[in-house]
Amino acid sequence: MRELPDECIDVVVTSPPYNLKNSSGNGMKDGRGSKWVVSTLRDGYSGHDDDMPHDEYVEWQRSALAEMMRLLKPTGAIFYNHKWRVQDGLLQDRADIVDGFPVRQIIIWKRAGGINFNAGYFLPTYEVIYLIAKPDFRLAEKANAHGDVWTFTQERGIDHPAPFPLKLAARCIEATSGPVVLDPFMGSGTTALAAVKAGRDFIGLELSPEYCGLAEQRMREQQAQSSLF
Repeated sequence: MRELPDECIDVVVTSPPYNLKNSSGNGMKDGRGSKWVVSTLRDGYSGHDDDMPHDEYVEWQRSALAEMMRLLKPTGAIFYNHKWRVQDGLLQDRADIVDGFPVRQIIIWKRAGGINFNAGYFLPTYEVIYLIAKPDFRLAEKANAHGDVWTFTQERGIDHPAPFPLKLAARCIEATSGPVVLDPFMGSGTTALAAVKAGRDFIGLELSPEYCGLAEQRMREQQAQSSLF
């Protein structure tokens, strides 16, 4: 992001790694618990172990958000998807990450479906999207008719441990009118795919060659499908 010029982006749609291995809950830290035995997330992501000391993680995410804000046009906004959790009896609502940034609204992503293997907890069914907006940001026409609780099923059939729902990324992009979309944690390329489907340009950043290859494959499949019509 530091290589990009100021105010060149209209909207950011992103979901960073959640630092899940640095967690005391649900067996993630050491891989125990029936829910996570078959989950690749217990091993982190390709190229990122997802196990940073909390203070370092917060500093990393704040520096990333600061760069996103620098890149945004005065009419731009960030849709920053994250997950709240209780850690050692304390709520991590990511306030330490977003403090000082112009959060305009909190949107709840309610994940449809799911199975709970842990008798100590109710089934977790939501994540949080922080809408962080520049002063002149406005929603596209009629987009304000959507409520602030969005129900989307988690993406299936993608070779990535935590794929972002295509319909959720599309909702964020289509709720704005700017032509250039950025995802600095691109993963399997869902935001890029949603941007192309919406007729927007995109910039995607990803450190994993494996996930970059997956994103390129998904884009090629979309282009091939489009050429059939």
